[in-house]
Amino acid sequence: MALHHKICHVLGGSFNLPHAETHTVVLPHALAYNAPKTPKAMELLAEALPGSDGDAVKGLNLLLDKLEMPRDLARYGMQEKDIDIGVQQALSNVYSNPRGIEEKALREMIRRCWKGEQAKQDL
Repeated sequence: MALHHKICHVLGGSFNLPHAETHTVVLPHALAYNAPKTPKAMELLAEALPGSDGDAVKGLNLLLDKLEMPRDLARYGMQEKDIDIGVQQALSNVYSNPRGIEEKALREMIRRCWKGEQAKQDL
């Protein structure tokens, strides 16, 4: 939750992105980022998400696809150049998080949010 909240706060406040939509886009990516450090939570979430096949990130991606939710921050006005600004602002005051915040992984996570790619657990 900490990473999700922090990224949404930074991106929404810095680039005037809509609140609910920003949270929707970021949630699966933050979940995927923290997955290696939250196995029990991931297991419980996977059980609750239809079609997850034991993978909570897959289940959340499927749910957002089924709901036809927009998945890219670019549509709300975020520009590619804003990725690095967002990363630096997020790193300037790091919250407690299950997994340490790594600059390279954070940059890729925000890039995926900007581009609208599905979340995956490879960071």
